[in-house]
Amino acid sequence: MKLTILGSGSPEAYVRRASSGYLLEVGNDVILFDCGGGVFDNLLRSGCSPSDITHLFFTHLHTDHMMDYARLVHAAWDEGAAPLKVFGPPPIAQVTEGYFGPGGVLSHDLRARTEFVPSQEVWKARGGSLPRPWPTPQVQEIEPGFSYERKDWLLTSCEVPHAQPFLSCLAFSVQSEGKKFVYSGDAGLCDDLSALAKNADLLLHWCYRLDGEPAHPMMANLTPSPFEIASNAHSNGVKQLLLTHFRVHMDSEPSHTAALNNIKSVFQGAFGIVEDLQEYTL
Repeated sequence: MKLTILGSGSPEAYVRRASSGYLLEVGNDVILFDCGGGVFDNLLRSGCSPSDITHLFFTHLHTDHMMDYARLVHAAWDEGAAPLKVFGPPPIAQVTEGYFGPGGVLSHDLRARTEFVPSQEVWKARGGSLPRPWPTPQVQEIEPGFSYERKDWLLTSCEVPHAQPFLSCLAFSVQSEGKKFVYSGDAGLCDDLSALAKNADLLLHWCYRLDGEPAHPMMANLTPSPFEIASNAHSNGVKQLLLTHFRVHMDSEPSHTAALNNIKSVFQGAFGIVEDLQEYTL
């Protein structure tokens, strides 16, 4: 498995970090986890094309995890790709229909591209045929505990505490050839996530606040610090821990040093804070 960080930031506008998005290449499949703002451009910078993506899994539907969804689907469609397989919590089907349905926000664009004769001629010159269908991503709404198996990999999931009851929020595990990758999504620590991450070769975990940073009592349990994340990872036998979802105020050199020192105090494996476009191999 090869992991490429396409977005390691938050909802904040930030030149250093796009919002959440992570590319996992397994066998003949190219899996994208989340598709926040800026992820599409980093996908191109990584050397991939929109049409390369075979599967898209959403942990939840906060905008910083799905803002570039429509752009990805539209661009892959324009390249003539097969319909993208999309998996996510409800209401991802409604969101998709709201983009690409007959009355969706992109319907005027799609009618122009498929019915305007000069546009049809451009499409034919690129090797396309008429009539040109609209984008039709294959959407499956999923619940906690969902699993999905392909020839080279097995995906499993669990619920994680984050924005319930307004959003259903998931974490994912992918196992392939004896290796295990786990992505927490945006998650407070919980028993189900601990079980999912047990003995993971690589755990990619969000980190919304630093150790010692004050948090509202309602947010504290939902936003574990580097020390808390590392302690939990150590207890679960995780081999490598990577933190992501860093906010602007957390990105100073002293803040990174403190976070890494706090991890080191309790975690024995490899660890780090990811940056956009970094690559990791399992």
